[in-house]
Amino acid sequence: MTTGHRITIEPGTDHVRVVLDGRLVAESRRPLVLRETGCPVRYYLPVADVRTDLLSPSGTQTYCPFKGTASYWSLDGAKDVAWAYPDPSPDVAAIAGHLCFYRTDVV
Repeated sequence: MTTGHRITIEPGTDHVRVVLDGRLVAESRRPLVLRETGCPVRYYLPVADVRTDLLSPSGTQTYCPFKGTASYWSLDGAKDVAWAYPDPSPDVAAIAGHLCFYRTDVV
């Protein structure tokens, strides 16, 4: 990690829901909570808690020097609504097998 940059990941206890275009796309009571310097708190949800049948790979990829290469998924006309790190950097290995959404509701 770069000096001053920090990422922490911990098991969450919040009930997290993702509703897009009126459809429940994901719901989890076992999110991983990722806190990263300069970024909003993100909830990474286990793939088993996501309606992956509603998502399609978008082909978009981005690179983070701290987490690795992210792949993105779209929902109908909404491009890149979720992302994941299929092969994350060792420091954040816990997020493998999890998806993250831009919009989440904590209930």
